[in-house]
Formats: sequence, C-alpha cells, structure tokens
Amino acid sequence: MYCPFCRNPDSRVVDSRVSDDGSSIRRRRQCTECGRRFSTIETASLSVTKRSGVAEPFSRAKVINGVRKACQGRPVTDDDLAMLAQEVEETIRASGAAEIDANDVGLAILAPLQRLDQVAYLRFASVYQAFDSLEDFEKAIGELRDRPAP
Repeated sequence: MYCPFCRNPDSRVVDSRVSDDGSSIRRRRQCTECGRRFSTIETASLSVTKRSGVAEPFSRAKVINGVRKACQGRPVTDDDLAMLAQEVEETIRASGAAEIDANDVGLAILAPLQRLDQVAYLRFASVYQAFDSLEDFEKAIGELRDRPAP
C-alpha cells in the first residue's frame, strides 16, 4: 500500500476494524517515511467465471438487472431486488470460494426469488433452466404447489 501523500511503499497498521456488515475491514495506517496517517478499506474479491471462461468481478447490479426482467409487471420493488441481490451475494460469499461459476450465481438466485414472487421465479427459471415444453412448466408449478408457503 503506497502512502497517498509521499508515495512511500511502506506503512504500518495502527488500527483495524471490521465494518458493520462484516464484509470489509477498515485499517488505519501510518506511513513509515512521512508519518502521516490514512485509511484503507479491504474487501475480499469475488470473481464470477462465465461460460466463455472469462472471469469478472461479482456485481449486485447484474443480479438486479437479470431478476428485474423476470419481475416486470409484478409487485416487486427496487428495495426487494436490492435485498435479493444482497442475499445472493451473502450466500455466494458464505461458500468461501474466491471464484464462482456463473451457473452457481443463477442457482443462488432461484431460492430467494421463489420466496419473493412465484411468477417471477417461474419466468426466471424458464429462461435459466431452458424450459422448452409445457411439461417443464407443469413440473415447476407442481413443485411450487408441493412446497409449503414461506
């Protein structure tokens, strides 16, 4: 970590604190050269590997945009979508992996979306799981009916 004042590459940690949500660490540092203090925020990186093999950083916005299409015309608010994206990210981070397959992100979306809105869930699942017949929809609807309401 370079000092933002004198560009010295060496600093020492004076204080460390976990953020409120537990996803990052705030560190207070002091430059060993000029003695000035500065703060850094450290987070664990989470990469998503797409089908093409390209890895990119996890984005809650991409989760929200993908789910928003399935929720079009449904009584789902932006706050609901933000909470869903947060739950998906927490689920993925809880796995402990630094890199996750895009397919696993989709699987992590299914459960919270089902609790949020069953019609949106069917829309998302039909695209995500590539439904290609009425039987696929009937099977999914049957599974929804067999599960107890949340």
